[in-house]
Order: sequence, then C-alpha cells, then structure tokens
Amino acid sequence: MSKEKTIAVNRKARHEYDLFDRYECGLVLQGTEIKSIRQGKVNLKDSYVSIRQGQAVIKGMHISPYAFGNRFNHDEIRDRSLLLHKREILKLDQATRIKGYTLVPVRLYLS
Repeated sequence: MSKEKTIAVNRKARHEYDLFDRYECGLVLQGTEIKSIRQGKVNLKDSYVSIRQGQAVIKGMHISPYAFGNRFNHDEIRDRSLLLHKREILKLDQATRIKGYTLVPVRLYLS
C-alpha cells in the first residue's frame, strides 16, 4: 500500500466552489521543481486548469525556486501539463464548455 504525503491543499476552492467530480492526475515538472515541492514550497490558492489543444494545463500554481538550484531554477508561475487520459480530457472540456464548470486543483500530494 502506498502512503500519500499531502503537500498543499486549496482550501479556498472548497469554500468558494461546489465540488462535483474528482480526478487524479500526474503533473509534468522540470528541473528543480520536485525538490521545491518536497520541501512544501508550493501554493495552489489562485490556480486553475484550462484545456487547450487537447491537453489539460494548470495555470497559476506557484512553486518557489529551489534554494540550491542556482541557474537551473525554474520559472515560478509557469503553465504545467497534467497527465490525464484523452477521454477524461474530452469529458472535462465538454463539461466546461456546456455546463460552465470550472476546473480547480484541490490537493497536491506525493505517493
């Protein structure tokens, strides 16, 4: 059994939105981003997910620069791709267009 370590929780999303469906997906990271995430230096407060060109992309998620990363550090607020199945992406895209739903990340964890 894998243990999950919760890194960040978006409490604002739970308060401001009615949460209907939940999806678990992976996150594409670069360079020193995983080291900053393991230190807990991530903020989901103003982040949201948009779907463009058949890919789910998280926007506004802030990952602080790694202290020992020097020139290899990443951009703090860059768009990061989410790893979902194509049929899940199509379903989410249809829901956001027709029903007016918004996609927000609720929790970030490591397993």
